[in-house]
Amino acid sequence: MKMLKRIGLLAILLVGLFGGLALNAQQAYAQGNGYGSGKVFIFDPRTLMWSAYDNGDLVGSGRASGGANYCRDIHRRCHTPVGVFSVQSKGGPDCKSSIYPKPNGGAPMGYCMFFSKNYAIHASKEVRPYNASHGSIRVQPSAAYWLSHNFITIGTKVVVKSY
Repeated sequence: MKMLKRIGLLAILLVGLFGGLALNAQQAYAQGNGYGSGKVFIFDPRTLMWSAYDNGDLVGSGRASGGANYCRDIHRRCHTPVGVFSVQSKGGPDCKSSIYPKPNGGAPMGYCMFFSKNYAIHASKEVRPYNASHGSIRVQPSAAYWLSHNFITIGTKVVVKSY
């Protein structure tokens, strides 16, 4: 009986120790790898989620969709570039693509926040449950508004995790 109590106590201790680590895994990810100081937007194309961290504290998150495995109109993969970037420019609610749809652009990209040449985080009424864009990160319109007005500024770090 004493042995069972010890095993039970050890199990509770381990769950407490590792459970606490699991709850803070996202914070550790944001703080580790040099992402912890200041504001960081992280997109994970595997989980189709975005997270916003301010000095390592999670302040927002939601559904997102990135670049598709294949875009029929351009006959190639359209993955969102993977890596660490920073926001270079922003637009308002009337922001539109200068490239898509081909040939003249015009696709709505409300509250666009460009982080790499032609790639942006932007509003979309169609945040599909799979990666479906030409490479930009689509978020719900309310999330794009919040990100643009309350979180992302020029220079904010953008981390795109691997597919």
